[in-house]
Amino acid sequence: MDRLRERVRAACRRGRSIERREVGEFRRWAENTDNLVRLSALVFVPLLIALVTLLSNAVAALPYLLFPPLASGAYTLFVRPESRYASPRRFVGGITAGAVCGWIAFVAAERLLPAGGTVPPIAAASAIAFTAIVTWVFDLEEPSAFSSALLVLVVDMGTGTVVLRPLPELVFRLSPRSAYVVSVLLSTALVAGAFAVWDKTFYERRATYLYGTTHGDDHVLVPVRGENDGETATMAARIAADHDAGKVVLLDVLDGIDADVLAAHRGEGEPESVDEADAERVREAAERLDGMAERLRTDYGVPCEVIVASGDPAATVLDTADRANCDLVITPYETEEGALSPYVRRVLSGPVDAIVHRSTGTTDWRRVMVPIARPGDTAHAMVDFASRLAGDDGRVSVCTCIDADGSRRGAEHRLANVVEAFDGPVETRVARAEITTYIEENAGAYDLVMIGSSGERSTASRLISPPTFKRLRTVDCDVAVVDRGDAGR
Repeated sequence: MDRLRERVRAACRRGRSIERREVGEFRRWAENTDNLVRLSALVFVPLLIALVTLLSNAVAALPYLLFPPLASGAYTLFVRPESRYASPRRFVGGITAGAVCGWIAFVAAERLLPAGGTVPPIAAASAIAFTAIVTWVFDLEEPSAFSSALLVLVVDMGTGTVVLRPLPELVFRLSPRSAYVVSVLLSTALVAGAFAVWDKTFYERRATYLYGTTHGDDHVLVPVRGENDGETATMAARIAADHDAGKVVLLDVLDGIDADVLAAHRGEGEPESVDEADAERVREAAERLDGMAERLRTDYGVPCEVIVASGDPAATVLDTADRANCDLVITPYETEEGALSPYVRRVLSGPVDAIVHRSTGTTDWRRVMVPIARPGDTAHAMVDFASRLAGDDGRVSVCTCIDADGSRRGAEHRLANVVEAFDGPVETRVARAEITTYIEENAGAYDLVMIGSSGERSTASRLISPPTFKRLRTVDCDVAVVDRGDAGR
């Protein structure tokens, strides 16, 4: 029986793990704006059309013929929310104007050239021409307007009756085409209202709901290592200070320190014999961390904690991040025989978001370049971190490189999708160049280049083309390598 219970518990744990992984994969998929808007169109357009259909079945004055322009216009709203056509005013005004123009064209043609029960060809031509002029003059150009202008010509549903409640005695008798125009106005207003709510409450605030770093990565662990650990700690403080709940944890990992010495330093007991040399090393490390923490508190107003530990550096860093509830590790850049050191590789492959910082000695990163190869969670994280470092007075330049001018429009669209969810001065650039060459030629105008790690690439891809950061050995500014970690991947 005990064995059976254990198997059931293990199966439940695996199920929860799979569920979390699937939810994480879906969240990262939805972080791509193109995926998000298509999902929104898939969900909201059918629901809105179903609602209008329900009303059409209940109210005789709502003709089914208004649905084609309504559906195509609604799809344009949701799938291209940043385009010039994604405007509730343009959507309602354009489709309604098309219906009015078609109605006027039909009445005029019927009186001048009666067609004996058929649609006069001059009416169709006039409806299109009149719609083009009106929507152009009033800046209401909407593709679906031309559909409503033609459909009003073939409306035949008898006399429409519209009853205004709660005044049931107030009844308007409308002709079929005038009822169609009223139906278009009411239906488009319903769809436009739903779009406006979705746009303001969700789409424009999608960074808050979807992008993990915008509401996380505020508890930052800094392993104090190397000559420029002070600059790296400053970077951590500036990133953490951008969130009200931010804090910085400074960690120094010492070699060969007995656990009893660390316990005595923390006041957790009085061992009979303590190596005085080790105790002195721990005290010196703690004092140095305290001094660094006090500077960060004073300069950036961010809470700081200090920890002195012993053990394998990478394992200790990842374990401390878990114990101290840190969701971001920022560590100095280290190499070994021309490649990333095993310690850095281990941190980058860990479960926590990580930034590896190669410093030139500066602590002011107001001009930040963010090269992006593809949209996704890593791209959003880099823009978020860069915006925090640059501040309101700085400048973030998000760029991508293409190999042919025919790819420029798509590249500009991808960059716009990445940056439009962030406030602050963020510019986009598309260059026809090789990415490493572009960075090397332009890095001198920036204080920091923030690039993504190769964690999302396959092993074969990394063998064929080494990661960008490995090829940037002579860049004359700081470099930060960002990895979302296993938890963010």
